[in-house]
Amino acid sequence: MIFKLKKKRKYTFIEEGEGQPIVLLQGLMGGLSNFTILIDFFSQRGYKVYFPNLPIYDLPILNTNLTSIAKFVARFITEEVGEPAIVIGNSMGGHVGLILTLSRPDLVKYLVLTGSSGLYERSFGDSFPRKNDRNYIRKKAEEVFYDPTVATEDLVDEVFSVVNDRGKGIKTVMLARSAIKHNMEKELHKIQVPTCIIWGKQDNVTPPEVASEMDRLIPDSDLFWIDKCGHAAMMEKPEEFNAILYDWLRSRE
Repeated sequence: MIFKLKKKRKYTFIEEGEGQPIVLLQGLMGGLSNFTILIDFFSQRGYKVYFPNLPIYDLPILNTNLTSIAKFVARFITEEVGEPAIVIGNSMGGHVGLILTLSRPDLVKYLVLTGSSGLYERSFGDSFPRKNDRNYIRKKAEEVFYDPTVATEDLVDEVFSVVNDRGKGIKTVMLARSAIKHNMEKELHKIQVPTCIIWGKQDNVTPPEVASEMDRLIPDSDLFWIDKCGHAAMMEKPEEFNAILYDWLRSRE
């Protein structure tokens, strides 16, 4: 599916459908392609789906952190969405969603987390020791999924180009460090927004115990598991992910 990109003020985003707003937040190595099936599904079922390009590589060095990205999302919801949104975040995007929900609960109707960082995650680490080795990058990309074939050549190319771009590589490492430092264990109990946690049982980036702990700490949360699924459930098992989320949203209305 081809989506029309909009550019308004300082934002570049897609906007599909009509109805309750959904805002999608990608992971550090993620992008629009991770959410295409979700966008198609929900935009046809009474939701207006937004995907803003997060300023992952555009922030000044001193402001390259998750809090700055959460502030960007808050401005986007205020200025473009215009009402509280259902915020769906994968990996780093989930972490940004958590920070946003704590700092601006008035902007978040529901929070949806899948493979979210915020407590513990495995990542590339502080560097990419073999960034010029495409087979190494492919292996690291395949580890994100239960089914390694989900890591297509196009996806591997995207990751390879990022880690071999000096500016992007530096900011990627900075954001990864920001995520590790910003542990939210002592803050999650303050979240009052209804939260849906959908997790791959075989997620080896943010292991299943992370989902269980988030479910324990967030007061009004529901946890759902998807079997034979890794770190990006909305991408690897989109039909199952969409069905779980759609039913959960309807149960909350």
